[in-house]
Amino acid sequence: MTLVALLALASLVAPSEGARRQPLHHARDGFRNVAETYSYGWLVRLQGLLTRRPAPEVGVPAVANDAAALRANGHHPTATWLGHASFLIQLDGVNILTDPNWSERASPVSFAGPRRLVPPGIRFEDLPPIHAVIISHDHYDHLDEATVLRLAREHRPRFFVPLGLAAWLADRGVENVVERDWWERAELRGVTFVCTPAQHSSGRGLHDQNERLWASWAVLGAARRLYFAGDTGYYPGLKEIARLGPFDLALLPIGGYSRLDGGHPNHLNPEEAVRLFEDLGARLMVPMHWGTFDLNREPADEPPARLRAAALAAGVERRIEPLRPGQTLDW
Repeated sequence: MTLVALLALASLVAPSEGARRQPLHHARDGFRNVAETYSYGWLVRLQGLLTRRPAPEVGVPAVANDAAALRANGHHPTATWLGHASFLIQLDGVNILTDPNWSERASPVSFAGPRRLVPPGIRFEDLPPIHAVIISHDHYDHLDEATVLRLAREHRPRFFVPLGLAAWLADRGVENVVERDWWERAELRGVTFVCTPAQHSSGRGLHDQNERLWASWAVLGAARRLYFAGDTGYYPGLKEIARLGPFDLALLPIGGYSRLDGGHPNHLNPEEAVRLFEDLGARLMVPMHWGTFDLNREPADEPPARLRAAALAAGVERRIEPLRPGQTLDW
C-alpha cells in the first residue's frame, strides 16, 4: 500500500484533533454533567414536582443598608447579599453583581410563578456604578431579563457569561459580553474572572434544554479571592476549583434540595455546602439561594438550621457568615 493510501486511511479512522480535545462536558447538541454518578431522570423530577410545597413563608427579613457608603467605597472588599443568588461584590475598585434579580417573580411571566418573599437588599436606584455582572446560567431565578436589560441600559457593565449566553444577550441588544468555557478566564480593571465547573442544567423552556452552559465563577483580585457557586449539586470534581484559591470568601447555595435524602443532583443541601466549603479550603462562607423566592420545596427556615448543625459538626461554625438581605460583610 502506498504512503498516500495509508495517510488517507488514517484520516478516516483516526479522530480529528478537535474531536480528541472536546471537553467532556460538551455534548453533541449542548452540554452535560461530567460526574459518572450523575442521574436526574424524569421520574425523580416528577416526584419533585408532585411533592407538596409547604405554605409560603415571609422569607428572610431584610435589613437597612448604608447604600451611600457602598457608593463611596473605593477598594475595601465587601459582599452585600441582595437575596437569592444576587450579591453586590466590591473588590479592588470594581463593583460586581452576581445573578442579579430585582423582579417580583422568578418566572417567564409577571402574573404567575415563584414570587419574591422579601424585597431586594438594595434598591436598584441606590446601586453604585456597576462595572461587571456575572451570570451562572439561564434559569429564571438567576438570569432575569428585565434586570439584565435595565443594567445594560443604565450602568453599561461588562457581562461575564458561560458558553451560549452571549447570543441570548445579543438578541436583546446587549453586546458588552465576555463568554467563557470552564477554566477560561478574562480580566476587567485588574480583576480576573474565571469560569469554573458546576453540576446543574440550563434552559428557559422545553425547546432549549441544556443548550447553554452552566458554571460557577472565581473572582481573583490583587489580595482577595472569591468563589461564587451559582447553582450546583455536589460532586468530587469541584475540588479542582481549589487550585484557584486560597479563597477568602465562598458564596454557596443551601436551598432547593427538595428534601431528597440521597442528595439533589442539581442543588447543594446544607451538609453538602459545608463539604464543598471544606473542599475549597475557603476562609469564610456566606450561604445563599434560600429564603428569597417561594421557589423551594423545603420550608424557608430549614436550610439555615441544617447549615448551623452541619457547621457545628464539622467545627467550622465560626467561619460561616449568614447574611440578611441588605447586610454587608467586610471580607
